[in-house]
Amino acid sequence: MPTTLTAFADVTTSDSALRRFLHGLPGVDAVGLEARAASLGTRSIKTTAKAYAIDLAISMIDLTTLEGADTPGKVRALSAKAVNPDPTDRTTPMTAAVCVYPDMVATAKAALNGADVKVASVATAFPAGRAALPVKLADTRDAVAAGADEIDMVIDRGAFLAGRYLETYELIKAVKEACARPDGSAARLKVIFETGELSTYDNIRRASWIGMLAGADFIKTSTGKVGVNATPANTLLMLEAVRDFKAQTGIQIGVKPAGGIRTTKDAIKFLVLVNETVGEEWLSNTWFRFGASSLLNDLLMQRQKLSTGRYSGPDYVTVD
Repeated sequence: MPTTLTAFADVTTSDSALRRFLHGLPGVDAVGLEARAASLGTRSIKTTAKAYAIDLAISMIDLTTLEGADTPGKVRALSAKAVNPDPTDRTTPMTAAVCVYPDMVATAKAALNGADVKVASVATAFPAGRAALPVKLADTRDAVAAGADEIDMVIDRGAFLAGRYLETYELIKAVKEACARPDGSAARLKVIFETGELSTYDNIRRASWIGMLAGADFIKTSTGKVGVNATPANTLLMLEAVRDFKAQTGIQIGVKPAGGIRTTKDAIKFLVLVNETVGEEWLSNTWFRFGASSLLNDLLMQRQKLSTGRYSGPDYVTVD
């Protein structure tokens, strides 16, 4: 199996070549996509499998605070929760990451104190992406220099929707380069499309391919700051894109649905989508994440219920 992008070398040589490739992708059958996503969401999960799914979902969460009122104390508290989500049960898995603004990266890194939890930082003028390229790159470099393990960038939806596909590609490529560290390592790059603003499934498929061709390590649905965020259908479409990309290049790309996933039932539906679309290879936090701030508490309550037989309620988990 090939493991390079050589076959797509000509695709990104010009805006017209990239447009021709993207508009040559198969059109999305919206009815079929939504029907399959809905059908997979009805799968029943037995008790033992549910316990496994809950722990897996906890381990995939990017525990997030992205508010203007964020303080160092809040970030330290969130980091403590990421390492030890349920103080009453030390078998509870740690979350995958803590996701914060760039100026809070150093605080999160210090609070985690070497724990096996990544620090993710939004960048590139999140959430709107309305800034000049040098500002976006400086935003990224600052976060990486502060210790970010992962960068969650936003594309310029205006450029994409105006058909400036090569400009979108070049932005992602430049941010990918800005993720590099002096020692030769690099922060992993998650590319946020803001699917709720892309209008069509065809646009989501095209954005997915631009992100993957430009070097994204993850493709991500949303910022969580608009009305429509992650849905089973748009996540299924992105999973199909990474599956097809790996089949053609040998390169594996992660997927991160974000925004609007609040319950254990929701999370399990997404895990079923992953298993049935791309398989067990993606069922780890290396390749699949949940962007969530409220999901963790519901997972913890359901986990406690499975363990004790009693529903503990929201008073038994911390309010973030």
